[in-house]
Formats: sequence, structure tokens, C-alpha cells
Amino acid sequence: MSSDPTRTARSRHYLMCRPTHFAVDYSINPWMDPTKPVDAGLAIAQWEQLRALFLELGHTVELIEPIPGLPDMVFAANGATVVDGKALVARFRHPERADEAPAYVDWFRAEGYPVVHRAEFTNEGEGDYLVVGERILAGTGFRTDRRAHAEAERVLGRPVVTLELVDPRYYHLDTALSVLSETEIAYYPGAFSAESLTTLQELYPDAVPATAEDAAVFGLNAISDGRRVVLPEAAVQLAEALRQRGFEPIGVDITELLKAGGSVKCCTLELRGAGE
Repeated sequence: MSSDPTRTARSRHYLMCRPTHFAVDYSINPWMDPTKPVDAGLAIAQWEQLRALFLELGHTVELIEPIPGLPDMVFAANGATVVDGKALVARFRHPERADEAPAYVDWFRAEGYPVVHRAEFTNEGEGDYLVVGERILAGTGFRTDRRAHAEAERVLGRPVVTLELVDPRYYHLDTALSVLSETEIAYYPGAFSAESLTTLQELYPDAVPATAEDAAVFGLNAISDGRRVVLPEAAVQLAEALRQRGFEPIGVDITELLKAGGSVKCCTLELRGAGE
């Protein structure tokens, strides 16, 4: 089945950070092993291909300057959540990433965002806050403090639904759930508590289920513009499931960054202006 002509791709506005200083020098998630070699040049090349693809698809890509000593800054999605032109900047759980937050505060202020709020409670941006239409799905369990969800609802002005993650491999919500459109998601059931699974089934009864195999290659760490879905090329079953739903899956190779526990979505922070 080809992509559904009734599905409309909408041009998006993204913020990314070149992995100039990418390395795996510490371990703060199960994917990171400092004893395994990392090819920084390959990581940059794969990231450049992703950025070029976004531009080719008609999206706008802004860049934040990478900072030496912050190898995970490439995962720009963790830096903030932006809704209606308001930026809720992250407060990272691990000290290794803490200095990324001031860089995002500075970037948003320099760009003239009317609201730039530095979080009081620990949250890791779009790693755990995923906007689905007028609703924000909010992960907790490993990184984002549950108390941060009320703060996000207050600052961003949209209702927040709490989802508990229970598998440490899927430590951020964006590793276990993808936003496909204003009303549709895909997710891996094994990443969630029983209560949160019930919530997801009630809210999204027609969600696309992901297999354990596709979750393990970070297939759900994907970006959709409403029609085209950019995801890791190894997630073949998920790509076929998306194709059957009328989406156009586009596979990419970004495996070098997976050595630090990140993929397509982790590299991509959406900048939503007023009314988006």
C-alpha cells in the first residue's frame, strides 16, 4: 500500500545540534558502554544525512552550537519542550548533562521567545514530553520527575497525561512511543506499567503496536510530519505497519548515535509556534 493521499505532510520547524563532540565517555543509560569504540566521524556523517533529509522534506532546521565536554548535546530533543512559542527548558537528572540546560536558555532568549522557563523539577524535554494534538503525553519512571508534569501543564497550557515507564532500556518516552499525527501514535506495550497501558488503550484504541524487535533498534524514536515518518531503517516491521496505515516510512541509518541511547527523535526538537 502506498501512502494515503488524504494524509497531509506539514512543514515543521526543528532545532538540532551537530555531534561535533560526540563520545561515549560515561554510562547513564543501558545503551552506553564506554569500553566500546565510537566512530565520531561516522556519527557526524549520519547526523548530517538526517539533517539533509529534513531539509529535503521541506522542513526548517535551526542549529544550536555544540559545546565541548557535552557529548550528549546532539540529543537536542532533551533540551526543552516548545508549545505555542513557549519554551520549557529541561532540568537534567544526571550531572553529566546538566550544563546543556543553560545553553538552551540562552538560545531561546537570543531567538526572542516570549516565555523561556527553566524547569523547577527534573524533566528532560521532549524525551519525556510528546505533544499529540492538544494533549501532552508525559513519561516518568527513570528521568522526568512526576511532579514536573503539573509544572509542564501550567507553563505550556495544555493537559498532561502521565505515563509510567518500567523498562530501563526505554528510559525516555520517545524511545517507547511515537507521535504519528494529531490523533495517532505507535508504541511498544512492554515499556509501560499496566496502568499506563490501560490509559493508552483508552486514549488511542487504534494505535500502531510495535514489536520488541523494532523497539530494540529504537524504531519508535521517530519523527512524523503527518505523512512521512523518518525512523531507523532496521525497524522493518514497524515500517510495514506504518505503510499499511497509509504513512510513508523513510528509513535512515543513525546507528552510531544509538551507542549513546539515541536516534532520530532524540536528535530533533520541534519548535512549535503560536497555534501549532
